[in-house]
Amino acid sequence: MRTIYSLLFFTSLFATGLPAQETNSYNPVIDVLHYNFSIEVNDANDELVATAAISLVFLQATSTIEFDLAGKNAEGKGMAVVSINDGELKFEHAADRLKIKLAVPAKRGDSIVCRVSYRGIPADGLVFSQNKFKHRTIFGDNWPNRAHNWLPCVDHVSDKAGVDFMVTAPDHYKVISNGILVEESSMGAHKKFTHWSEAVPLPTKVMVIGLADFAVNYAGNVDCIQVSSWVFREDKKNGFYDYAQAMEILPFFIRQVAPYPYKKLANVEAITIFGGMENASAIFYNERTITGKRGYSEELIAHEIAHQWFGNSATESGWPHVWLSEGFATGFANMYLENKYGPDTLKARLKKQRKEVIEFSRIRFTPIVDSSEKKNFLVLLNRNSYEKAGWVLHMLRRKLGDSLFAKGVRNYYANYAGRNASTPDLQKVMEDVSGTNLKDFFQQWLYSPGHPVLQMTWQYDEKKKVVLLRIIQQQKQLFSFPIEFSFIKQDASQNPNRTLQVTKKVTLQEIPMEIKPGQVVADPAINLLFEGNIIAEK
Repeated sequence: MRTIYSLLFFTSLFATGLPAQETNSYNPVIDVLHYNFSIEVNDANDELVATAAISLVFLQATSTIEFDLAGKNAEGKGMAVVSINDGELKFEHAADRLKIKLAVPAKRGDSIVCRVSYRGIPADGLVFSQNKFKHRTIFGDNWPNRAHNWLPCVDHVSDKAGVDFMVTAPDHYKVISNGILVEESSMGAHKKFTHWSEAVPLPTKVMVIGLADFAVNYAGNVDCIQVSSWVFREDKKNGFYDYAQAMEILPFFIRQVAPYPYKKLANVEAITIFGGMENASAIFYNERTITGKRGYSEELIAHEIAHQWFGNSATESGWPHVWLSEGFATGFANMYLENKYGPDTLKARLKKQRKEVIEFSRIRFTPIVDSSEKKNFLVLLNRNSYEKAGWVLHMLRRKLGDSLFAKGVRNYYANYAGRNASTPDLQKVMEDVSGTNLKDFFQQWLYSPGHPVLQMTWQYDEKKKVVLLRIIQQQKQLFSFPIEFSFIKQDASQNPNRTLQVTKKVTLQEIPMEIKPGQVVADPAINLLFEGNIIAEK
């Protein structure tokens, strides 16, 4: 997903205390294979009446099954379970956990379909609201683990499953969801039934439904993938124009990574706390992002489409590794814009993002792979997991070269499409492809906080005909990195650039040069994440 606009959003988001609390996350006793959610909503109130048929296999012998499902809170919001398997199974529902007692204990390898009938008003996850035009809307908004507010599930990125949503709703709504449309039919009494089905395993964070009075435009096909735009009717002109950019963006990622993992791509104007939310094959964008001027929306759409490969198909194994989703989406959006507009666009973006990373490090000094947060995982949506992680991928690309980096990305995706991956998994793939030991690179950039803070000076020795460079690392932990310098002559022409490998606290280097340069520039190509400037010493 893409958060909205600036650090102000991060600050306000964390202050809201939005319910993204860790449930008992991953349950290794079971593996959910498929969810079938039958859901009925109405316009009289915000209650849903639902049944979840959950197909699962047992990984261990057990006499109980447990799912995440929010119970009633003090305001009366939450889910109440009516029955399990039509009353055949006993259950306990407390502390947002649904514990079901099996009639006969299960052995490892056994399978079952568990049918949970329930109802209630969601406190979060499924948002009943009004859009900016004062029309009623209903949108799922599950990231990171908010799905259990309206769906009984294993609400953790590491348990992926196929999903069907069968929605009964007032017939003025159009319903969008993951997968392909199986059925849309009138039920009489001003009700409509809509059935969407996704066979590709998904984490719950990207399983959604969206209901609104949509205008729909089928923009075309890319490699037999139907691309469509779903916008509020009043935004039809601007929304269709903005979302049509997907027709150009999608082919780029197919060429760069692999075939698109789903059978459709719907870009949807929605109510979401994020700027964009990468729900699989049905991306939701905040209603404020439609302008009819593209610009910001091009980066946003590229970011969310990149997620279809990174985050949705190849999914991080746990919250500390969220950079494998957000960093890849940020980095590949940068690569898309570089491909379209040229290297100067990439440099400008990297300079801006470097500044944002430096500013954020003064607010939250933590590594990219951050295991410190145990409850509010929204905190992990920050400059580290987005911009800094994108920067790390850029530096890895420069370290390995374009060809090996591209091969490594393709191999990583091929290995983990439909599965879960951790940071060490990516490291191993990149090492295997490049034949390079990347332990130190991953350790300093991903597992350690901060970045190089450099005091750099230069002076010219007329007698020796050399430029003396002095580089002092001022941060506590030393980094090892290459840094390039350019030497611009008085007439604005340029001497050959030189790259130095910095490993110590103080690095001194003499560079032969017949004439004193007019200016020395550190990192002219914008390839290093660092803080500092170089100044001339007299």
